[in-house]
Parts: sequence; structure tokens; C-alpha cells
Amino acid sequence: MNQVSNPYVGEMARLVQAAGEAMTDSMVERLSTTGANALEVVDRLNENDTKEAVLALIDALTMMHRTGALGTVVETVMLLHAARAAATDSMVDRLATFVEHMMTNLATEDMASMAHEAKTAMEDALESCSRHPAPKSLFGLIGMMNQPETLQAFHFLMSFSCKLRQRATVLSKHTD
Repeated sequence: MNQVSNPYVGEMARLVQAAGEAMTDSMVERLSTTGANALEVVDRLNENDTKEAVLALIDALTMMHRTGALGTVVETVMLLHAARAAATDSMVDRLATFVEHMMTNLATEDMASMAHEAKTAMEDALESCSRHPAPKSLFGLIGMMNQPETLQAFHFLMSFSCKLRQRATVLSKHTD
């Protein structure tokens, strides 16, 4: 038989021989571990549930990319990561103290009852205003000012604002 000698075959053989001589036992061990791990992943992809999950994820990523949502998700994750990295222990402690304080003071039955009553009062006021429209002239407004209910409402609002201002002043003195 007539053999045609190819110069590339000889070079390839030398390359394989050099690679075999250069590899250490630890390199061979790492390559075999990597290969085994890759085969394990490929084997898991043969499971129907895993394959369906991976395909659904790829479809969702494609759709998110088309709509621009993928960029938003990435930006949101980066923002959360930056906020987490920027948060110091004292900031987290202060936030936890604030949340605990708010829950202690606001998450009470009295506050829930007061919020319910305020909501009901607003609904009643809206209904009343729709039945009795506001005065259409200055004289109508002056006439409304002489009604006892109007004077009681002004008195209540003045008293409320004065008490609120007093409490805010006391609070600001305690925090200074």
C-alpha cells in the first residue's frame, strides 16, 4: 500500500504527546472531576421536570429580553445589592428599632378603630357633600358661616391644630 504522508498528522501527534507530558496528576484529577460534573448536569437535564423547568426559564428570559423587562430585573437586583452593601449595622439597627416602635404604637386596636372611624366619617362627608352642594356665592358662604355646625367644625379644627402644634413642640424639645 502506498502511504501518503501528511505533515499535519505528525505535528498533531507531537502536540498530543507534549500535552500528555505537560499534564500533572492534579490537572488530570481536576479535568476528570470537571468532566464528571458536566455529565451529571447533562444527566439531570434528561429528567422531564428539570428539562421543562429549564425550557420554561429560557422562554421566560427570551420574553423578558424582548419586552425590556430583563434589563429592569437586572437593574433592580443591582439596586438591591448596592443598598445591601451600603447598609451599615447601625442603619439596620435603627431601621429595626423604627419598625418595632411603629408596630408597638400603631398596630393597636385603638388605632385600628380610629382609622376605621376616620374612613367612615370621610365616606359620610362625601355622601353629605354630594346631597348638599357647596354654596355658589360669597353670600351663600357667609350664610353658611353663621350655622352652628360650621362654627363647631372651625372650633374643632382650631383646637386640633393648636394641640398638634403643642405636641410637636414638646417632641422637638425631647429630640434636640
